[in-house]
Amino acid sequence: MLGLKRRVRVETERMTLRLPEHGDWRQWSALREASAEFLIRWEPVWANDHLTRRAFTNRVYWAQRAEAQGTALPMLLIRREDQQLLGALTLDNIRRGPAQTGTYGYWIGAAFVRQGYMREAILALTHHAFTRMDLSRIEAACLPENAASRGVLERCGFKYEGVAQSYLQINGRWRNHVLYANLRGDRRGRTDVG
Repeated sequence: MLGLKRRVRVETERMTLRLPEHGDWRQWSALREASAEFLIRWEPVWANDHLTRRAFTNRVYWAQRAEAQGTALPMLLIRREDQQLLGALTLDNIRRGPAQTGTYGYWIGAAFVRQGYMREAILALTHHAFTRMDLSRIEAACLPENAASRGVLERCGFKYEGVAQSYLQINGRWRNHVLYANLRGDRRGRTDVG
């Protein structure tokens, strides 16, 4: 059909990364609710309607607009063998022109931590961003004490760049974050000066 844009899908060894769809609400809300105790310490405060169908519908429409406008790529992690939703990885704040950069945000359900899913997703989406979207830099930030998040970023080729003071409100408090970045064709430490 003319006029219909094919939505981005990224395949990994075990998963399909794709935009959220209306039919994902029950699985998404159940996984977020079951993982709330695990997730709350790493995330901004959830709105009162965070798990509702209406809030999820708004999330789906935002994802469609953001992908169409090229400002974000909000992907759900779907395990292919059983269509289980595992978490999400969003490439957000995509900036073009001289920057050619974006920022990752991600979460995984408590039942699926330490099984390599997020590493697999980050590697695949980073490859997609560098080769298909022509981005040059992907940034990510996490709380200094979030050893699991820091570890997955480092195992995916992200390098520590510093600390951002009062970077985000997490669990109701302004918190410092450690900053990481991955560069296409890493140029850090190099100079063209002869």
